[in-house]
Amino acid sequence: MKHSPVWRAIVVGILRPLLFTLLKRDWKGQDNIPRTGGVVIAPNHVSESDPLVLAHFVYTAGRFPVYLAKASVFKNKILGYVLRRTGQVPVYRERSDAGLALRDAEKGLRGGECLIFYPEGTCTRDPALWPMTGKTGAARVALATGVPVIPVAHWGSQELLPYGTKRLRPFPRKTMHVIAGPPVDLTKYEDRPLDAETLTAATDDIMRAIAGLLGELRGERPPERLYDHRAAVKAARAGDDLGKTTNDDKNKEAKAS
Repeated sequence: MKHSPVWRAIVVGILRPLLFTLLKRDWKGQDNIPRTGGVVIAPNHVSESDPLVLAHFVYTAGRFPVYLAKASVFKNKILGYVLRRTGQVPVYRERSDAGLALRDAEKGLRGGECLIFYPEGTCTRDPALWPMTGKTGAARVALATGVPVIPVAHWGSQELLPYGTKRLRPFPRKTMHVIAGPPVDLTKYEDRPLDAETLTAATDDIMRAIAGLLGELRGERPPERLYDHRAAVKAARAGDDLGKTTNDDKNKEAKAS
């Protein structure tokens, strides 16, 4: 994956002084991030400001952060140019084959990139802001390429930019608590086919590691079962359908009488 060292330096030169000024830091575990070679950084996701917070942490640990971004974002002339020149990775979500959708991510990892991959796929919907169950992309690319997965938890960005709002709250200065753990042990999956069972189990291991680190930051015990947003949405829809059916039946009975 080609990138421009000059453009990476420009982006760092703009953002790093700003982040040092804007945010206070409580960082731990940066030694767990390998200084060379392909690696997947797997963090929790609580705010749309997370990418800046994690980029600062990862860069200070000695790696340039590479993110996954929707391929459609690259169509913007200015933003797309900067993304391409800094080596960010497009994800082709319209492709039904997950392997093809993540092709460039695997290519980047084999080329030695440090890829930040949010397993949840979106900001958590857990009412207490614990990590949700994850999607299998991070596990897929890690097992396909053999690179380590470093779990990361952070806490504080939800105060800077709460999810669902566009209002940045920089004052008073917020402290970003970030911790990186040792690599998630995925060796038991190495000789298994990358089917749904394998990828789901590996993803669960990654998410439990992230939740454990977040519990350490918060001084709390994470839930035994992580919030499953897809199941919650499905249950809500089923409840709506049931309620609609019940009301329709009542209306029919009323008309019949």
